[in-house]
Amino acid sequence: MTTTSPVPETHTPDSRAGATSLVRDRGWVVAVWVAMTGWSWVLFWIARGSYVNFREGRFDLGNMVQAVWSTAHGRPLEVTHSATGEQMTRLGGHVDPFLALLTPLWVVWPSPLVLAFAQIVAVALGALPVFWLGRRHLGSDATAGVLALAYLAYPWTATSAAASIHPVTFAIPLFLFCIWFLDTERLLLFAVCAALAMSTGELMGLPIAALGLWYAVARREWLTGGLIAAAGAAWSVVSIYLIVPAFSGEGSMFYGFYDGVGGSPIGVVRKLFTDPVVILRALTESHDLAYLLLLGLPLLFLFLMAPGLAAVAIPQLLANDLSDFRSMTDVRYHSVAAVIPFLIAATVFGIARIEATRRGLAAAAVLVCSATLAVFVAPWARAVGSVPLGGREPLSAAHVRALSEAVALVPAGAPVTGSNSVGAHLSSRRHVYSVPMYAQAEWVVVDEDDPWVVKPDSPILTRHPNVVRRLVVRLEADAGWEKVFDQDAVVVFRRS
Repeated sequence: MTTTSPVPETHTPDSRAGATSLVRDRGWVVAVWVAMTGWSWVLFWIARGSYVNFREGRFDLGNMVQAVWSTAHGRPLEVTHSATGEQMTRLGGHVDPFLALLTPLWVVWPSPLVLAFAQIVAVALGALPVFWLGRRHLGSDATAGVLALAYLAYPWTATSAAASIHPVTFAIPLFLFCIWFLDTERLLLFAVCAALAMSTGELMGLPIAALGLWYAVARREWLTGGLIAAAGAAWSVVSIYLIVPAFSGEGSMFYGFYDGVGGSPIGVVRKLFTDPVVILRALTESHDLAYLLLLGLPLLFLFLMAPGLAAVAIPQLLANDLSDFRSMTDVRYHSVAAVIPFLIAATVFGIARIEATRRGLAAAAVLVCSATLAVFVAPWARAVGSVPLGGREPLSAAHVRALSEAVALVPAGAPVTGSNSVGAHLSSRRHVYSVPMYAQAEWVVVDEDDPWVVKPDSPILTRHPNVVRRLVVRLEADAGWEKVFDQDAVVVFRRS
């Protein structure tokens, strides 16, 4: 039952319930912290296993490792362009300066695992604003605690946290904190979290803009909400049309994901007016509808009871559904990061609109549904141990051993070309090329069972096993290269 305010009023226990409330608060706070801690360690164990068993690759863990490593060595966000082999600043592809903030962690623990640990812990912290929002609006600490646990049990929260490192994944908790600080009118803290969230990607200004519009309408704070919306939109426009071209010398390399619907943001808008059927068809393909179903089912679609806040996810949903790149409508892919927090928070607000005596039951149903679906996410080891793009089935012990020995042969700092499977282990250096490019490489490590390669006309991995085989044959016939390792389909060449 709705009230005159945009969300239910904060619940305040009367004095007679004070002592019980205090005990209950402490109990649920402890329960949430214990759950976050256990969840983090379990997912880190899974992520670590994925890394040491060569199921995390150059895309995308290695890309982030190189950017952070370069920053720590005085070359801010420098990476090797996967398609051209040229050195560039990462801002020419994705505007995610947030990566630089991870540099101190690398200095303390120079391992790709420190980035995995940071991402998992950050996402776990998102349970706190979910709990606080629930406690504020649901009138029950127990119900709030159940929803915080449901956030952790939501399958795509876990798969996002434990998959390859992506700056936008850090936006999941940041957006939740943004909602909490807006809800409690702490605008300075909101601004800090919003700035951090936007720094994780060029499109992350759009959810902030939508959040500003929600705030303006829900709280009748037209000026403040309008300024937030303007700031968010400005970040994305400046990032896409000024920063990316400034560092790349051309438009975004990812425009190609939208060739079917206009090829650029302006092209999509133009297509909407000149051929709206194309847009409608792109939004209603079977995989798009399945994507929406998988996002909503664990939450029982209760976020639809708070449509204004749920609608903040629409900009990212449109970007995902309009894309020709199928991974963007895979719920395990990192493009879900700007969707999850708004559906979760809207679920809290939606349950707040249910009769008070039934809120606990609704929250419990969400937890049970999320946890049940999480159990059947693939199996788990496969779902969170690999990503849709370039992901691999578990490797044999012999193959893992061969890859480990091959990686150990490459001297630290030496320019190297590697298959995607070894990329995460070889990216903490200045020059890292991807098969089949070997440009200035002094070493080449090829996993002949890894078919993922980078073609010059694409910024992403594509499956081309024949390209891998041809590279090995070419290097074997080239007197300028010496084969120094060949075991279990893993081959290492050294420039002679």
